[in-house]
Amino acid sequence: MHLFDMGQAMPGPISFSYSPDFLLNRLLYRDALMLVVNKPSGIPVHKGMGGGETLEHYFDALRFGLPQLPALAHRLDRETSGCLVLGRQKHALQTLGKLFSDNKINKIYWALVDGVPAASEGSINLPLAKQSESKKRWWMKVADNGQTAITHYKTLGEHENISWLELTPETGRTHQLRVHCAASGYAILGDRIYGNNKEAPQGSLMLHARSIEVPLYSKKPPITVVAPVPDHMKDLLEKCGWNPAADTKI
Repeated sequence: MHLFDMGQAMPGPISFSYSPDFLLNRLLYRDALMLVVNKPSGIPVHKGMGGGETLEHYFDALRFGLPQLPALAHRLDRETSGCLVLGRQKHALQTLGKLFSDNKINKIYWALVDGVPAASEGSINLPLAKQSESKKRWWMKVADNGQTAITHYKTLGEHENISWLELTPETGRTHQLRVHCAASGYAILGDRIYGNNKEAPQGSLMLHARSIEVPLYSKKPPITVVAPVPDHMKDLLEKCGWNPAADTKI
Protein backbone atom coordinates (compact mmCIF):
# COMPACT_ATOMS: atom_id res chain seq x y z
CA MET A 1 0.00 0.00 0.00
CA HIS A 2 1.32 3.43 -0.93
CA LEU A 3 0.58 6.26 1.46
CA PHE A 4 0.96 9.99 1.14
CA ASP A 5 1.81 11.54 4.49
CA MET A 6 0.66 15.14 4.72
CA GLY A 7 3.04 15.83 7.60
CA GLN A 8 3.10 16.03 11.37
CA ALA A 9 0.12 17.29 13.28
CA MET A 10 2.10 20.05 14.97
CA PRO A 11 3.95 22.36 12.56
CA GLY A 12 7.46 23.34 13.48
CA PRO A 13 9.32 26.60 12.86
CA ILE A 14 9.80 27.55 9.22
CA SER A 15 13.31 27.63 7.80
CA PHE A 16 13.70 29.18 4.38
CA SER A 17 15.81 27.64 1.64
CA TYR A 18 15.90 30.57 -0.79
CA SER A 19 16.40 34.31 -0.83
CA PRO A 20 13.12 36.30 -0.56
CA ASP A 21 13.21 37.31 -4.23
CA PHE A 22 14.45 34.03 -5.75
CA LEU A 23 11.27 33.64 -7.82
CA LEU A 24 12.16 36.75 -9.81
CA ASN A 25 14.93 34.74 -11.44
CA ARG A 26 12.48 31.92 -12.13
CA LEU A 27 9.78 34.08 -13.71
CA LEU A 28 8.92 32.70 -17.16
CA TYR A 29 5.98 34.94 -18.12
CA ARG A 30 4.28 38.08 -16.84
CA ASP A 31 1.34 40.20 -17.97
CA ALA A 32 -1.41 42.19 -16.25
CA LEU A 33 -3.42 39.09 -15.29
CA MET A 34 -1.07 36.13 -15.06
CA LEU A 35 2.39 35.00 -14.05
CA VAL A 36 4.11 31.72 -14.85
CA VAL A 37 7.05 30.67 -12.69
CA ASN A 38 9.48 27.78 -12.98
CA LYS A 39 8.79 25.87 -9.77
CA PRO A 40 11.80 24.05 -8.33
CA SER A 41 11.50 20.45 -7.22
CA GLY A 42 11.32 19.77 -3.49
CA ILE A 43 9.08 22.57 -2.22
CA PRO A 44 5.28 22.38 -1.79
CA VAL A 45 3.28 25.09 -3.50
CA HIS A 46 0.98 25.74 -0.53
CA LYS A 47 0.69 25.02 3.17
CA GLY A 48 -0.08 21.48 4.29
CA MET A 49 -1.10 20.17 7.68
CA GLY A 50 2.52 20.03 8.78
CA GLY A 51 3.25 23.68 8.04
CA GLY A 52 6.74 24.56 6.89
CA GLU A 53 8.17 26.41 3.93
CA THR A 54 6.04 26.71 0.79
CA LEU A 55 6.34 28.50 -2.52
CA GLU A 56 3.58 30.87 -1.38
CA HIS A 57 5.95 32.30 1.22
CA TYR A 58 7.91 33.88 -1.66
CA PHE A 59 5.01 35.46 -3.56
CA ASP A 60 5.55 38.92 -2.07
CA ALA A 61 8.38 39.50 -4.56
CA LEU A 62 5.90 38.96 -7.40
CA ARG A 63 3.47 41.79 -6.66
CA PHE A 64 5.02 44.12 -9.28
CA GLY A 65 3.21 47.14 -7.87
CA LEU A 66 -0.13 45.49 -7.10
CA PRO A 67 -1.48 45.66 -3.53
CA GLN A 68 -2.44 41.99 -3.41
CA LEU A 69 -0.26 38.92 -3.68
CA PRO A 70 -0.57 36.67 -6.72
CA ALA A 71 -2.28 33.36 -6.01
CA LEU A 72 -2.08 29.80 -7.27
CA ALA A 73 -4.29 29.04 -10.28
CA HIS A 74 -3.51 25.30 -10.02
CA ARG A 75 -1.15 22.93 -8.20
CA LEU A 76 2.02 20.97 -8.80
CA ASP A 77 3.24 18.23 -6.47
CA ARG A 78 6.08 19.04 -4.08
CA GLU A 79 8.61 17.05 -6.09
CA THR A 80 7.42 18.16 -9.55
CA SER A 81 9.26 21.04 -11.23
CA GLY A 82 8.28 23.38 -14.03
CA CYS A 83 5.48 25.66 -15.24
CA LEU A 84 3.25 26.94 -12.45
CA VAL A 85 0.51 29.49 -13.21
CA LEU A 86 -0.43 32.31 -10.82
CA GLY A 87 -3.29 34.75 -11.12
CA ARG A 88 -2.61 38.40 -10.27
CA GLN A 89 -6.12 39.43 -9.24
CA LYS A 90 -9.52 37.93 -8.41
CA HIS A 91 -11.05 38.07 -11.88
CA ALA A 92 -7.95 36.51 -13.43
CA LEU A 93 -8.02 33.67 -10.89
CA GLN A 94 -11.66 32.98 -11.67
CA THR A 95 -10.96 32.89 -15.40
CA LEU A 96 -7.91 30.68 -15.00
CA GLY A 97 -9.75 28.40 -12.59
CA LYS A 98 -12.50 27.80 -15.12
CA LEU A 99 -9.99 27.17 -17.91
CA PHE A 100 -8.27 24.55 -15.78
CA SER A 101 -11.52 22.91 -14.62
CA ASP A 102 -12.80 22.78 -18.21
CA ASN A 103 -9.50 21.24 -19.38
CA LYS A 104 -8.93 24.13 -21.78
CA ILE A 105 -5.29 24.56 -20.76
CA ASN A 106 -2.82 22.30 -22.56
CA LYS A 107 0.00 20.93 -20.43
CA ILE A 108 3.03 18.92 -21.48
CA TYR A 109 5.23 17.11 -18.98
CA TRP A 110 8.55 15.38 -19.43
CA ALA A 111 9.17 12.25 -17.38
CA LEU A 112 11.94 9.70 -17.03
CA VAL A 113 10.47 6.30 -16.28
CA ASP A 114 11.68 2.87 -15.29
CA GLY A 115 10.83 0.73 -18.29
CA VAL A 116 9.82 1.04 -21.92
CA PRO A 117 6.18 1.28 -23.04
CA ALA A 118 5.12 -1.47 -25.46
CA ALA A 119 3.97 1.14 -27.98
CA SER A 120 5.99 4.26 -28.71
CA GLU A 121 2.89 6.40 -28.21
CA GLY A 122 -0.64 5.96 -27.00
CA SER A 123 -3.15 6.81 -24.31
CA ILE A 124 -3.74 5.64 -20.75
CA ASN A 125 -7.40 5.66 -19.73
CA LEU A 126 -7.67 4.54 -16.12
CA PRO A 127 -10.17 6.08 -13.66
CA LEU A 128 -8.72 7.31 -10.38
CA ALA A 129 -10.13 7.57 -6.86
CA LYS A 130 -8.72 8.89 -3.60
CA GLN A 131 -8.04 6.36 -0.87
CA SER A 132 -7.27 7.35 2.71
CA GLU A 133 -6.56 6.07 6.19
CA SER A 134 -6.90 9.50 7.77
CA LYS A 135 -6.85 13.18 6.84
CA LYS A 136 -3.07 13.05 6.88
CA ARG A 137 -2.51 9.80 5.01
CA TRP A 138 -3.96 9.32 1.54
CA TRP A 139 -3.09 8.14 -1.95
CA MET A 140 -4.65 7.81 -5.38
CA LYS A 141 -5.67 4.46 -6.84
CA VAL A 142 -6.98 3.07 -10.11
CA ALA A 143 -10.63 2.26 -9.39
CA ASP A 144 -13.59 1.34 -11.57
CA ASN A 145 -15.75 3.81 -9.65
CA GLY A 146 -13.17 6.60 -9.85
CA GLN A 147 -13.14 9.79 -11.88
CA THR A 148 -12.25 9.63 -15.56
CA ALA A 149 -8.51 10.16 -16.08
CA ILE A 150 -6.81 10.17 -19.49
CA THR A 151 -3.13 10.67 -20.27
CA HIS A 152 -1.54 10.67 -23.71
CA TYR A 153 2.10 9.70 -23.98
CA LYS A 154 4.91 9.64 -26.53
CA THR A 155 8.35 8.06 -26.13
CA LEU A 156 11.03 10.61 -27.00
CA GLY A 157 14.10 8.51 -26.19
CA GLU A 158 15.50 5.49 -24.33
CA HIS A 159 18.61 4.43 -22.43
CA GLU A 160 19.19 1.08 -20.70
CA ASN A 161 15.51 0.38 -19.97
CA ILE A 162 14.83 3.98 -19.00
CA SER A 163 12.46 5.97 -21.20
CA TRP A 164 12.03 9.69 -21.71
CA LEU A 165 8.32 10.32 -22.11
CA GLU A 166 6.24 13.30 -23.16
CA LEU A 167 3.04 13.16 -21.12
CA THR A 168 -0.04 15.17 -22.03
CA PRO A 169 -2.87 14.92 -19.49
CA GLU A 170 -6.33 15.30 -20.99
CA THR A 171 -7.77 15.46 -17.47
CA GLY A 172 -6.26 16.93 -14.32
CA ARG A 173 -6.66 14.43 -11.50
CA THR A 174 -4.40 14.47 -8.44
CA HIS A 175 -1.20 12.45 -9.03
CA GLN A 176 -2.64 11.38 -12.40
CA LEU A 177 0.62 11.06 -14.32
CA ARG A 178 2.39 9.25 -11.51
CA VAL A 179 -0.38 6.69 -10.99
CA HIS A 180 -0.96 6.17 -14.72
CA CYS A 181 2.72 5.53 -15.41
CA ALA A 182 3.10 3.18 -12.44
CA ALA A 183 -0.09 1.27 -13.27
CA SER A 184 1.10 0.87 -16.87
CA GLY A 185 4.36 -0.77 -15.80
CA TYR A 186 6.80 2.12 -16.13
CA ALA A 187 6.86 4.12 -12.89
CA ILE A 188 8.41 7.58 -12.87
CA LEU A 189 11.93 7.44 -11.44
CA GLY A 190 12.18 8.78 -7.91
CA ASP A 191 8.47 8.32 -7.15
CA ARG A 192 8.47 7.26 -3.51
CA ILE A 193 4.69 6.83 -3.40
CA TYR A 194 3.73 4.94 -6.53
CA GLY A 195 7.11 3.79 -7.77
CA ASN A 196 9.05 0.56 -7.30
CA ASN A 197 11.52 1.98 -4.76
CA LYS A 198 14.12 2.44 -7.50
CA GLU A 199 16.04 5.55 -6.54
CA ALA A 200 16.50 8.23 -9.17
CA PRO A 201 19.76 10.10 -9.73
CA GLN A 202 19.85 13.13 -7.41
CA GLY A 203 17.06 11.48 -5.37
CA SER A 204 14.39 13.64 -7.02
CA LEU A 205 11.18 12.82 -8.85
CA MET A 206 11.91 12.82 -12.57
CA LEU A 207 8.78 14.73 -13.58
CA HIS A 208 8.86 18.21 -15.09
CA ALA A 209 6.00 20.44 -16.23
CA ARG A 210 7.75 21.33 -19.47
CA SER A 211 5.21 23.64 -21.11
CA ILE A 212 1.77 25.13 -20.75
CA GLU A 213 -0.61 26.77 -23.23
CA VAL A 214 -3.18 29.16 -21.77
CA PRO A 215 -6.01 30.65 -23.90
CA LEU A 216 -6.41 33.56 -21.48
CA TYR A 217 -7.50 36.22 -23.96
CA SER A 218 -10.36 35.48 -26.35
CA LYS A 219 -9.07 37.77 -29.13
CA LYS A 220 -5.40 36.76 -28.86
CA PRO A 221 -3.50 33.52 -29.52
CA PRO A 222 -2.96 31.23 -26.52
CA ILE A 223 0.01 32.07 -24.32
CA THR A 224 2.64 29.33 -24.54
CA VAL A 225 5.34 29.08 -21.88
CA VAL A 226 8.22 26.58 -21.70
CA ALA A 227 10.22 25.79 -18.56
CA PRO A 228 13.93 24.93 -18.89
CA VAL A 229 15.04 21.44 -17.93
CA PRO A 230 15.92 21.17 -14.22
CA ASP A 231 19.48 20.25 -13.30
CA HIS A 232 18.49 16.94 -11.68
CA MET A 233 17.10 15.62 -14.99
CA LYS A 234 19.71 16.85 -17.46
CA ASP A 235 22.28 14.04 -17.35
CA LEU A 236 19.75 11.25 -17.77
CA LEU A 237 17.80 13.14 -20.43
CA GLU A 238 21.01 13.53 -22.45
CA LYS A 239 21.61 9.78 -22.22
CA CYS A 240 18.08 9.28 -23.54
CA GLY A 241 18.73 11.53 -26.52
CA TRP A 242 17.92 15.06 -25.41
CA ASN A 243 20.25 17.52 -27.12
CA PRO A 244 20.79 20.63 -24.97
CA ALA A 245 22.59 22.39 -27.81
CA ALA A 246 19.41 22.23 -29.90
CA ASP A 247 17.08 23.17 -27.04
CA THR A 248 16.53 26.93 -27.06
CA LYS A 249 14.59 26.66 -23.76
CA ILE A 250 17.34 24.86 -21.82
